[in-house]
Amino acid sequence: MKRQTSIAIVNDISGFGRCSITVALPILSAMKIQCGLVPTAILSNHTEFPDYFLLDFTPYLKDYLEKWNTLALSFDGLYTGFLGSQKQLAAITGMIDCFSFSKRIIDPVMGDHGVIYPSYTNEMCRSMKHLVTHATLTTPNVTELCLLTDTPYRKDFTADEIFVMCKKLAQTGVGQIVVTGIEQGDRIGNAIYEHGQFEILYHTRILPLRPGTGDVFASILAGDSLHDVPLSESVKKASAFIRTCLTTSASMEIPIHDGVCFEEHLHLLY
Repeated sequence: MKRQTSIAIVNDISGFGRCSITVALPILSAMKIQCGLVPTAILSNHTEFPDYFLLDFTPYLKDYLEKWNTLALSFDGLYTGFLGSQKQLAAITGMIDCFSFSKRIIDPVMGDHGVIYPSYTNEMCRSMKHLVTHATLTTPNVTELCLLTDTPYRKDFTADEIFVMCKKLAQTGVGQIVVTGIEQGDRIGNAIYEHGQFEILYHTRILPLRPGTGDVFASILAGDSLHDVPLSESVKKASAFIRTCLTTSASMEIPIHDGVCFEEHLHLLY
């Protein structure tokens, strides 16, 4: 009997604001992939709002995942986003040992613009480095690439320098790397490293910036990875989709904190 392609999504649930699981679930479902959810936290809304409620799901992760294991559930892929504690990182590393994921997409959400997120300790950074070694595809931004390769952060890395960092990261066992948010004037690019091949794809930046675009991008790459879409083709598709959604969000005057209006264009991902 043919089984539907499936993925386990590990991320927080923000009740409002189009980010994390509330982005990944509809996008991957539109890509005809069955989704299983592992919440790391439950928030009333994303953290760029001035106030929010947060329930840390860490105390429940062990029992939650043990039930999946007892039921002998299986998934073709694993897709991880923000992990907020050392215990969560340990639990997801253990999850990889228990489940036979053919594709493991790790978005190492650690920081941005040269700044590590306040919740991240040195121990957590080391654990994330270890988790990423299990990835078949990882999607760091420039800050996270520096953290993963012990490289001092700068705003003005050359393409050759990014290539060297990707090569160093690939030596840990990562199969595919996409580096997001590479700035060049009014353009922004994504670097692709695969089997020693490297390229940076640039496009014109669309303002204003909105929360959740990184989740949209990584979710499309995760879905395409499970469908064996060539990585370069997937990056071009995800970038074009986000540009279309940003343009629509502006034309509909969607508040910036509401995130990117992707629902209007999910048909493009079928």
